[in-house]
Amino acid sequence: MGIFPVPEALKIAREKSSDLVEVSPNATPPVCRFMDYGRFKYQQSKKHHQAKKKHSQSVIHIKEIKLRPKTDEHDIQFKIRHIKRFLTQGDKAKISLIFRGREITHPELGKEVLDRIAEEIEDIGVVEQAPKLEGRNMTMLLSPKS
Repeated sequence: MGIFPVPEALKIAREKSSDLVEVSPNATPPVCRFMDYGRFKYQQSKKHHQAKKKHSQSVIHIKEIKLRPKTDEHDIQFKIRHIKRFLTQGDKAKISLIFRGREITHPELGKEVLDRIAEEIEDIGVVEQAPKLEGRNMTMLLSPKS
């Protein structure tokens, strides 16, 4: 319709029994429309909801693998294959090493196992949380490379 001073635009809006809604405040001059403000707010909330819906599509799960410090080599390789599968699917993997009895006196053995696992998966994953001893458990969190 053209460029109008604000009082004149408000007068035209009242005559049309609608509201003067500022659509683009950053433009020079600011762009306004004659429309129902309630409808405008509804459309804005719908756009916001759709945008939010598109951004939160991927859900990341944390898969847990439990080991012991004296787990046999073949079993560790088997668990590593599972970890690689989890990471390629886009999930995170939490490796828990559980110490029983007097095994807790040698936490370095557990750390060696976790370091070896991290070394084997370094081509497809990255260590998000380094091995950390919590009570009788040592945990490490792995996530897929982006």
